[in-house]
Amino acid sequence: MEFTSSLAILNSQTPFLLEKRIKLLKEIAIVGSISKAAKNVPMSYKTAWEAIDTINNLCPEKVVTKETGGVGGGGAKLTPYGKNLIETYEKVQYEHEKFLKTLSNLTDFNTGSLKSLRRINMQLSTRNQIQGVVELINKGGVNSEVFIKLKSGYTLVAIITNSAVDSLDLQIEDEVTSLFKSSSVLVTTDCSLTISARNKLQGKITNITDGEVNSEVSIDIGNGDIVAAIITSDSVRSLGLKVFDEVSAVIKASDVMIGK
Repeated sequence: MEFTSSLAILNSQTPFLLEKRIKLLKEIAIVGSISKAAKNVPMSYKTAWEAIDTINNLCPEKVVTKETGGVGGGGAKLTPYGKNLIETYEKVQYEHEKFLKTLSNLTDFNTGSLKSLRRINMQLSTRNQIQGVVELINKGGVNSEVFIKLKSGYTLVAIITNSAVDSLDLQIEDEVTSLFKSSSVLVTTDCSLTISARNKLQGKITNITDGEVNSEVSIDIGNGDIVAAIITSDSVRSLGLKVFDEVSAVIKASDVMIGK
């Protein structure tokens, strides 16, 4: 194994996402509350909650344990893995800053090539990003089925092109990130429902953010894996959805993308 580095060139106005999320973790360790930590960062409570879901999804172990609660937003604390994550970040950040100081002295940021690299740098808007391990690849004539074992214990199936499998150089036991839009997730209260969609992940609702037209439903499918679904507010009411309800998140295999 070896260390590699991805260079992200950002405008001075662009927030550094990793740094902000680490700061959120540090504040949670101090105050023991998501809402108070969010104010100290600062970020909205909704953004903080979503950030924690994403962090837990992308790590092999839970980083933050949380309890839903009323006005105070519930309690939260870092796991031993989460504390180690912060320590590792601080060590890497120290060396990273030394590297950047040297690089800045050697580089002209006004050259055309670096401006192009800055434009290419992007953040993904996809709400659901869940880490897993490839356990099976079934190649067809044009597309392949990729079976991804999540830490929740569920297997997520993605259908991608054979050329995508080759370009990613996907192999059995590779660690990958599965990505799918929250608007592609269907929610059903009938967990025994037989459907044609390949992915049906049963879990418990942890949060519902109501909107005038659409609402976001967060579903814990186990071991810290959170799936977010955007459905109509009418659907939330007609299904009678509440926090702690058992539901199934349904995702078509063709809606799942893979990053490596």
